Amino acid sequence: MDKASIGGVVLAITGIVAGLLIEGGNLGQILQPTAALIVFGGTLGAVMLQFPLTTVFAAFRSLGHIFTAPRKQEGHIIKLLISFANKARRQGVVSLDADLQTIHDPFLKQTLMLAVDGTEPAELRKIMRVSLDSIAEDEERLPAVFESAGGFSPTIGILGAVLGLIQVMHHLDDMQEVGRGIAVAFVATIYGVGIANLFFLPFAGKMRLRIRERHRRREMMLEGVISILEGLNPRMLEIKLAGFVDDLGVEKQERAA
Repeated sequence: MDKASIGGVVLAITGIVAGLLIEGGNLGQILQPTAALIVFGGTLGAVMLQFPLTTVFAAFRSLGHIFTAPRKQEGHIIKLLISFANKARRQGVVSLDADLQTIHDPFLKQTLMLAVDGTEPAELRKIMRVSLDSIAEDEERLPAVFESAGGFSPTIGILGAVLGLIQVMHHLDDMQEVGRGIAVAFVATIYGVGIANLFFLPFAGKMRLRIRERHRRREMMLEGVISILEGLNPRMLEIKLAGFVDDLGVEKQERAA
């Protein structure tokens, strides 16, 4: 599990609830089903109006990746590419055809398949760049869903507060009821601002970090396969690929020192 994501959610909620209790409030004051229905329903409806339903579902399905620590695959991929480079130097690039079935990553498999089929390095780069850009464009839609939700929810929260105040106006003859109604009305604003800044926008930010990591990994795969096609020395290839991964680069510098 991603300790930063889980810890951040727990710390944010705990801090807000603790502050409320210290000020003499209670949870019942902010647990208003009507306000929650207005904010969550209105926000979801606005998001569904802006994005296709498949994109919205995909965005919410990807929430699991936010709370799961990503596995560091770069080291394994570099070792795999170096082994391919050594084999290609001894037996030729065509010999890598036997290794295609052992590759699980679709992008690496497609790239290596084109290399084995005799695609020129420049043409290979051009073809896979189109694929890379297409994948990136599809992935960028997912955090955009939460960014939009983070923009809609505060405004819908204000809308909920105004609707509550309209109801309060019908009880101006009872000031005690007016005070209670105003407090309830502003709960919608709390919901709107809260879910935007504690959940939707942070979700989008963490999701973009995950996307950048995957994009950089694919860039590394593409450069590795092209370098193999160009006959780059395996040791030089290792140094080149290590530049895509900061921690591996530091370790190599320490070993060299």
